[in-house]
Amino acid sequence: MIEEGRALFLQIAESVEDAIIDGSLAEESQAPSTNELAAFYRINPATAAKGVAMLTDKGVLYKRRGIGMFVAPGARELLMNERRTAFADRFVEPLLAEARKLGLGPDDLELLIRDRASAQVATTTEGNAR
Repeated sequence: MIEEGRALFLQIAESVEDAIIDGSLAEESQAPSTNELAAFYRINPATAAKGVAMLTDKGVLYKRRGIGMFVAPGARELLMNERRTAFADRFVEPLLAEARKLGLGPDDLELLIRDRASAQVATTTEGNAR
């Protein structure tokens, strides 16, 4: 679960973000405490607190004094937009750059993506039928 070479507090923040994105941690619901995160991941509570603080600074979590941390309204949409932008930067931009080198236009790319997606669906369907 914990990856070597990546800052632990970033991994903690990302795991909370993933729970918000997939809906297992709903907006306005209570987020895990730093002590719960520290115990679950077997890390120092200060490290978990750093990840939680990062999410608070981003507006993903907010504190209810004396109660704990909660998922902010709009947090899921905020995270989805952030991840879409990161996805485009990490995957789409290099794809477009390579497509330009190969002389592929938007229609060519669309056809390639549709063909690959169809092949992947067919492979998954075959695997599930067995």
